[in-house]
Order: sequence, then C-alpha cells, then structure tokens
Amino acid sequence: MHPRDQTIFALSSGRPPSAIAVVRVSGAQAGQVLTALAGRQPAPRQASRLLLHDATGQPIDDSVVLWFPGPGSTTGEDVAEFHVHGGRAVLAALLAAISAIPNTRAAEPGEFTRRAFENGKLDLTEAEGLDDLIHADTDRQRRQALRQLQGLLGDRARDWRERIIEASALIEAGIDFSDEGDVPAELRAPATKAIKALHDEIAKVLATQGHSERLRHGLVVAIAGEPNVGKSTLMNQLARREVAIVSPHAGTTRDVIEVQLDLDGYPVTVIDTAGIRETDDPVEQEGVRRARARAEDADLVLWLVEGAAAADPDAMRSLRKSGDSDRGDGTVWIVRNKIDLGAAGPGGEFGISASRGDGIPELVEAIVKFATEFFGTNEGALVTRARQRDLLAQASDSLRRSLELIEEGEELAAEELRAAAYALGRLLGRVDVEDVLGAIFQKFCVGK
Repeated sequence: MHPRDQTIFALSSGRPPSAIAVVRVSGAQAGQVLTALAGRQPAPRQASRLLLHDATGQPIDDSVVLWFPGPGSTTGEDVAEFHVHGGRAVLAALLAAISAIPNTRAAEPGEFTRRAFENGKLDLTEAEGLDDLIHADTDRQRRQALRQLQGLLGDRARDWRERIIEASALIEAGIDFSDEGDVPAELRAPATKAIKALHDEIAKVLATQGHSERLRHGLVVAIAGEPNVGKSTLMNQLARREVAIVSPHAGTTRDVIEVQLDLDGYPVTVIDTAGIRETDDPVEQEGVRRARARAEDADLVLWLVEGAAAADPDAMRSLRKSGDSDRGDGTVWIVRNKIDLGAAGPGGEFGISASRGDGIPELVEAIVKFATEFFGTNEGALVTRARQRDLLAQASDSLRRSLELIEEGEELAAEELRAAAYALGRLLGRVDVEDVLGAIFQKFCVGK
C-alpha cells in the first residue's frame, strides 16, 4: 500500500506527561482502529466515554473518543480522536495498540495538514497561515497568522483567478470570431477594462506589502560598541533577567548572545555582541568578526559608549547595511552609558545607566516606536511570505504584458492571461507545487 493510502496516527497535544493527551488517527482504517480499541464506533461528532483495550484484551485507559467520518473532517478522511490521560505509559500502550493494526503508521511532520490540503480542506496560503500560527511568539504575529488561516489572501487570489479566466474567455472568444467583423473589438474593450482593474489591484497589494513579511521574522536589535562599556549589562536590563555574563574585564563576551523579546506585541531579537576592537587573541578576533557580521545585518544597532567618550564614526559607519531594504536601513543609535556618574551626551542621543536602570524605560519606548514604524500597519496585510510575493509579482507582470500585447494580437494576450492564472493557481497550491510542499509541511510539528 502506498504511504499516502495508509492510515496515520500521532500524538496531537503537548509533550507528556500531561493531564490530557489527544491522539489523532486519519485514514481509511480509522473506523477499524476505533472498533478494535473501543469496541464500537460512537455516534459521529459526539464525545463518548469508552474503555480502550489492546489486541490481547488488556485495558489501556478510560478515554473520551470522537469519530469524524470523512469528508466532513479536518483532513477530509475518516478521523478518530482519543482523549486519554497524558502519562507516558498510557500513550506508549495506546500508540503500540494502534500501530499493531494493519496499514497504519506514525504520521510524519505536517502530514495531517498536508492531507487536508490535498483533500481541498484548505489552500496553500491557509496552510502557511497555520504554520505561522503554530510558530507565532507574539500577539501581533498571532493575529496576522490567524487572518491568513481564515483565507484573507486565498479568497482574494481565488477571486482574481476567476476574473482572469473570465477576461481570458472574452479574449479567446474574439479569436474564435475573428471573421465576424466588429465582434473582436466589442469583446476586447470589456476584457481590457477587466485586465487593467486586476493589474491595478494586484500592483497596489504588492506596493503596500513588506511589513507583514518582516513581522514573521521580527526586528533584530544589536548592542554593539567597544569592550567593557556595559553591553551585557544593558542586554540583561532589556531581557529583565541575567542572560549575559557581566564582568569588569574587557573581552568577556566572546560570542554572540541572543534573546527573544515581546515588545508591545512586536517580536524583537536583541543581540549582545563581543566588544569591537583590534586584538591579537585569535578567539576574541573571531568574536569581533561575528559581532560585526551580526551588527551589520541588524535592523537597529545600539552603539554603546561610556560616559562622554566620543563615538567612533568610522566604526559605526561600517555597521550600516548596504541595500537589503527588506530588513530595514541599518539604523545606528548612540547610547551613552553611566549617566549616573554625571556623563551626558548631545541632543538626539540616549543616556542610560545600565547598572541602575536609569533611562531604560525611555530606550525601550523608543525601540517600540521604531518597531511600529518598521513593521507599519499590517492589519490588512495580504502577503506574508516571499513565495507569495514572487507569484503575485509574476501574475502582475503577465497582466501588464497582456495589456501591452492585446492590440498587437489576441493570441499573445491570451497566453499572458493563462500565465497569470497559472501563477495564482500556484499561489493557492492547486497547480504544479509539488516542489514546495515538502519544504512547507516539513516545518510543521508531528501530529499537525
């Protein structure tokens, strides 16, 4: 039997031990699994309390069982769920009993969702939204992922594709009736109007997107500067816990330290880097190299200086990125530490005491404001991945070319419309996407 025709099972809840564990089974043998373990199939979509037994008749657990006959299930196949106590021994016995039934096997990562996709329960944009929802760390990421899961982009793409097909039908009708005098011209006008409207809509989406893609990855803030100016202490203040070793000796931080923060719902990765200076120590040299690389790739660099010391303009200039507009402009802020000792900087610079916490709330507030401008307004954002953007751009380019070619010949315009519809079909995962399915679904956890 082909693996796709086998019945799959997996733990679909958290890691044991836990109060309750959910084991899900999907496939043609799901009903047989239910009968073998619970003695019967309960009424569809009604929770039933049943005692589970293995093949030898030994009891496994007192369980709540649910039965979802296909196609009215999450995967489109017959699905059974066992809600059992979440002890390791209970789960081991239950999974062993299921695996003993012919043509059943453990599910691979994302296989339940992939079967739902293949059975038309969700399109590829919704599957990507589910993946983003699973991996969402902040409330803003969660809201964006949920909109995608609910079909925000997929519904628009389906509407665009249907309208492209309608315009294509008009163009091809003009080709079929090319010997009927003014018929082609009469069909060309409404087709041109529809194509232009479609192109303008998609172009507008592409022009205003980008923020939502950034939100998936988060804002990267690097703390940089010369050795022993308080970078690790500032890192601990921002994280509100000790994540970096603080020492009065220069060169303590040899590698890059990262911490994930949630600032007002925005995902922020703060990086503590090794002190940037010239050194003969090969280990510290490698730390400095890594520090420069991470700081150059950061969206915001907090260049820490001690007291009223002058900030090295050449060192700061070397950290500004060159051309990766999708990841910001490599903004560098000067942050003066140890203001409690009387040091003060010129206007436009931040003054803090990393040891006492003075000025930290103001610095955090400024970072949140920077994040707000960096991510922009994404409540109505459609595009969240580069794959989606690339396919929308292909559709937009094909629509533009069809408008340019329609006066030269309907055949060329019709071919470009077919290309646009094909790109949107790939966006939804309905045509020629086998090459991307593995990459997408393998990122899911087992049991989802």
